[in-house]
Amino acid sequence: MKTPRQEVEAIVAATAQTLYGADVSAGPYVRPCPDTRHGDFQTNLAMVQAKKAGKNPRELAQQIVDALAEHSVFEKPEIAGPGFVNFRLKAGYCAAQTHARSQDQRLGIEPAAQPLKVVIDYSGPNIAKELHVGHLRSTILGDSLARLFRFLGHNVISDNHLGDWGTQFGIVILGYKRDTNKERFEQDPIGYLEEVYVRTQNASKTDDTIREAARAELVKLQAGDPENVALWKSFIDHSLQSLDRTYSRLDVKFDYTLGESFYNDRLPGVVKTLLDAGIARETEGAIAVFSDGTLPQKDDPFIVTEKGGAFRDNPFLIRKSDGGFNYATTDLATLQYRKEHFHADRVIYVTDSRQQMHFAQLFATEKRWNLGLNLQHVWFGAILGADKKPLKTRDGGTVKLRALLDEAQERAEKIITEKEAERAAREGENFVPKGDDQRRDLAQVVGIGALKYADLAQNRNLDYVFNWDKLLAFDGNTAPYLINAYVRIRAIFRKLGSEAPPVERLVLAEEAEIALAKKLLDFGDSLALAADEYRPHYLCVYLFELAGLFHKFYEHCPVLISEGETKTSRLVLCSLTAQTLKTGLALLGIKTVEQM
Repeated sequence: MKTPRQEVEAIVAATAQTLYGADVSAGPYVRPCPDTRHGDFQTNLAMVQAKKAGKNPRELAQQIVDALAEHSVFEKPEIAGPGFVNFRLKAGYCAAQTHARSQDQRLGIEPAAQPLKVVIDYSGPNIAKELHVGHLRSTILGDSLARLFRFLGHNVISDNHLGDWGTQFGIVILGYKRDTNKERFEQDPIGYLEEVYVRTQNASKTDDTIREAARAELVKLQAGDPENVALWKSFIDHSLQSLDRTYSRLDVKFDYTLGESFYNDRLPGVVKTLLDAGIARETEGAIAVFSDGTLPQKDDPFIVTEKGGAFRDNPFLIRKSDGGFNYATTDLATLQYRKEHFHADRVIYVTDSRQQMHFAQLFATEKRWNLGLNLQHVWFGAILGADKKPLKTRDGGTVKLRALLDEAQERAEKIITEKEAERAAREGENFVPKGDDQRRDLAQVVGIGALKYADLAQNRNLDYVFNWDKLLAFDGNTAPYLINAYVRIRAIFRKLGSEAPPVERLVLAEEAEIALAKKLLDFGDSLALAADEYRPHYLCVYLFELAGLFHKFYEHCPVLISEGETKTSRLVLCSLTAQTLKTGLALLGIKTVEQM
């Protein structure tokens, strides 16, 4: 089903063609009205055409108004300002479109006519290290994008590109051999291995013999030494089990978990291909990609500007002078694999902002390699503490994700219990707390949902300050507020004793009814915007505004005590709002509950 905006866009485009023979490929210049008091949508078509023809834009605006004076979608358009034309949707049109969506399981969202094969690369932790707060944004942002693109009808492959190879494993293997504690390893594999790594790494900084011993263990691993390979595989297996427990709590799943080691056999061939094609060249014994001079120097990722304005080379190293490979080589081999085996159309990388230069060079290299992929780097800022610095524990350490999830649930459980007691006191009832399992399950939904939403509701390119009280609040733009809005709607149907009855049509008469219906019809546009710009916060804004309009509707338009078509129409509005909230939250990776 077309959204109202798409309907108006199509009408304006057809009018432009009829009146001016205009090329509307860059248009059709329709956007929501900045002030809804003046209409729902507006077009600047008259102003664009007037500039081309050297005419008065208000005269052309009048032509458009005259051509569209009678229409089933909107009232007679109005001219505003220097030549804008404003459109206000008809209540009858809104009622019919809302009714149609209430009967559609997909809420009127049609799958993509030309589905893409989209690979989304997110989370990407290192083996033998615990997930920390820095992994949170990549994991839940990538998961939300995967859910969104799947819902829109695309073929999505989610890939957790693990750091399971490289220098750190020489250090871990050496540390494990020097201080083997199998019992601790079995109880807490990642915590133990991380301790071993930190201790050995710190010792190597002041002891050359330890550094050389770690390098020797790495060489043995790379050469296929049975003992080191067995240890490495054991570290991976135990790490994956621990990672899966955390991902399960987050309700995050991956189609593939392919570590860096998976691509090892491809690395020499990738370097040779780029050398043979003249894309890479040797420099001081290493192999790197340099600028080809096709981009302006200020825009060229293979060139950097020094102080004073001078430019210097910024090569993309793909083989080190000692013959070793690096992240760049692995990422190029990964792209090759995703093209050949997944037949990807688009690859989306979800990482922090610090990797912007790496991906700019990777994407520029792929373009010269001509793999034909649409590559996107979806980058994000940092999570800050109250001091506006990267979030740390009280002793200055890295915040472990497992501990953050535990605290979210504990805080949510406390708030839920307090609210239960407040409600019982308000209604003169004896307070009987929920059972442990029921309260724990509810706290998990609310607590982890709040943690996710607080992150996804931000413009991803910005840093944001982490605040427990704010993210767990039951008012404002939070997950608890939206979950509670859904619960309140479901309470209407519990009181009714049934779901909304089938109706042949809706009747919308009150302003609050019409405003809610119009917002429900905007769902498809909000999803398209969030997907097009890889910004789930647009969906968060939509859901928050939808919940706010529902509360206004419920306040001004009684549901259960109304009668006839008015009652059934309002029940349909309630039901569709609940479905839209639940679907929207699910696309953010947030669950709902039927009762709070």
